[in-house]
Amino acid sequence: MIINSKKFIILFAALSINLMAQSQQSFFPETKNVGDPKNSGKLTYDKTNQVYEISGSGTNIWAEKDEFFFVARKVSGDFILTAKIEILTKTGDAHRKIGLMIRQTMDTSSPYADIVHHADGLLSLQYRTKQGGTTEEVKFKEVGAQYLQLEKKGSKILARIAQTEKELTTANEIELPFEAPFFVGLAACSHNPENTVNGLFSNVRFDVPAAEGVDGYKTPSASRLEILDTETGLRKVIYSTATHIEAPNWSRDGKFLIYNSGGKLYKFDLAKGKPKVIESGIAINNNNDHGISFDGKMLAVSNAVEENGKSNSNVFTLPIEGGKPFRVTPKGPSYWHGWSPDGTTLVYCAERNGDYDVYQSPAKGGQEKHLTKTPGLDDGPEYSPDGKFIYFNSTRTGTMQIWRMKPDGSDQEQVTFDAHNNWFAHPSPDGKSLIYISYSTEVPATSHPHNQRVMLRIQPVNGKEAKVMAHIYGGQGTGNVPAWNPDSKKVAFVSYTYGDPE
Repeated sequence: MIINSKKFIILFAALSINLMAQSQQSFFPETKNVGDPKNSGKLTYDKTNQVYEISGSGTNIWAEKDEFFFVARKVSGDFILTAKIEILTKTGDAHRKIGLMIRQTMDTSSPYADIVHHADGLLSLQYRTKQGGTTEEVKFKEVGAQYLQLEKKGSKILARIAQTEKELTTANEIELPFEAPFFVGLAACSHNPENTVNGLFSNVRFDVPAAEGVDGYKTPSASRLEILDTETGLRKVIYSTATHIEAPNWSRDGKFLIYNSGGKLYKFDLAKGKPKVIESGIAINNNNDHGISFDGKMLAVSNAVEENGKSNSNVFTLPIEGGKPFRVTPKGPSYWHGWSPDGTTLVYCAERNGDYDVYQSPAKGGQEKHLTKTPGLDDGPEYSPDGKFIYFNSTRTGTMQIWRMKPDGSDQEQVTFDAHNNWFAHPSPDGKSLIYISYSTEVPATSHPHNQRVMLRIQPVNGKEAKVMAHIYGGQGTGNVPAWNPDSKKVAFVSYTYGDPE
């Protein structure tokens, strides 16, 4: 899952931009040298792959005075900045470094905090508490990392690290207030004025989290529609919008995605890069539980219906191109999650008699079958592409874990076994992998809320080792439904921010 550095270097060489003319293509328009390094820094931004290469010089970021190259953005509130990093320069000072920084001003002696990766593997949260003060640091026990995360939460600064395919560590944390506005961005320092250090920053995400107490339903966030390459680990934002969107499905022919927003369904043409409303008749209160039949001809949706003074979700089907919806479930609440490969059967989560379980029904309507009856929440049922299993998630062990069973509900067996709360397992079309969303143990097992730091994880269908593919600010709406592309190499999902989605 490692990005090929040599390929990116070639791309970057063709797209190189000098210090004076670089800023408008990237997210960081305040880019400059801090101090007066002998070798001026340079930013190269690969817009196609959304990857930054930074060349920086300077004596150090340390003591009472700094000299380095800073690719920055002016910010006024809380944030979470995450990036995958790689030091490309293989020779030079052992303390040449790249990382993520928050800085009060561009002055050489400004208060700052950063999480930096040194060439010798040292990782530390470094900071200066006052103008002209001496740098202090909190070292990580771990040596070497590929992911860095820097978060501002009020007056707290938190730094986390992770190896590729691993979860982020518990944060190193300090108290250090910054006065708005301040600067946030990517830093590079060679630790030797005669040299430069080149660093690669990919999967860069600047997330503005929800303010304390904000309800994601009442105050929805802006959205980024993303595609993850599961072979390289590279994430790409293909569409950004101030509107809240959720749960992309990938079409069976690979040409478009379908997502929901504001109760409606949208077709997102991947070639044109634009969404278009899908006509769905009376089904105009759709939630994020929807998906495409294996033959690519039909769409199942979960649409709220007003009955007997109550509004409950029910499962409907309609042609993939849009049309009149057909009601499948006799009563609600019912939330669709899977088609059988032959298209004859639907599976869904439903509340009956005060308990949420997995049910099965003919796609043409008829008697539903109760598949899971163990106490606790059972949700997210989805067929494997060969039709031999239905995967689902359940709290029956105390945490939310992935399970599977035969299509008739027999032989229910656990698939994931860790401390995380794991939701919505989606088998790949080739039947080899599962991808799912993982919440921390701080989130109740029965809940999959908005506005959380979550992970997108993948594991073999016949294995137990999970690999982290993405560190995301999201949760509800990020990956509720089947979203693999037909060749099983990419997955679509949504990430969120209360800031600029660009």
